[in-house]
Amino acid sequence: MDILPHDLQDYLDGHCELEPLALQAINRETYLKVLKPHMLSGHYQGRLLSFFSKMMQPKRILEVGTFTGYATLCLAEGLTEDGVIHTIEVNRELEEMLCSHFKLTNVENKIKLHFGEAEAIIPQLPEDSFDLVFIDADKKNNYTYFQIVFNKVRQGGLIIIDNVLWKGKVYGADNDADTTIIRKLNDQIAADTRVEKIILPVRDGLLVIRKK
Repeated sequence: MDILPHDLQDYLDGHCELEPLALQAINRETYLKVLKPHMLSGHYQGRLLSFFSKMMQPKRILEVGTFTGYATLCLAEGLTEDGVIHTIEVNRELEEMLCSHFKLTNVENKIKLHFGEAEAIIPQLPEDSFDLVFIDADKKNNYTYFQIVFNKVRQGGLIIIDNVLWKGKVYGADNDADTTIIRKLNDQIAADTRVEKIILPVRDGLLVIRKK
């Protein structure tokens, strides 16, 4: 998943904030018990998500794609005292693990966990304005999720989309279906004059979008 050379990534990991103990435990359990554990955000990306959240001090966060809750907890670290993060996961089999992971932290009461299809759930959420949105779900629907959440993001708010470098394939000669979809997403966001945007070469690529 890492775009950067391993020795550089190791150096970066060693020169950012330490990974909290609860997240270390979630990381380890995910790799022991869950299929495709590489989907976990991990230490460096997790600290970056936490950093963004703490800078913004959001009251409302939306996450599309919970997986085992690692990024959820990173994002929740910056919430205001009365803040909440809504997180949507399609795989109900992860419910027990997610609940146990959230109990490891002091932000459990700020997390609203939803199971089902994000396209159906997002329009039904009680909040009509989010400060920060993190999209890390099925890649073929990334632009659909972007469109659905756009009007729910306040001016100056952030939308962050994961895996936009797709193991480096998007800037290579690959033309498989997934690569083509992600390449199109990046091109569509790059051409969108309603937002400011930048791709960060963190793990598999983070597209950070600021609504004007």
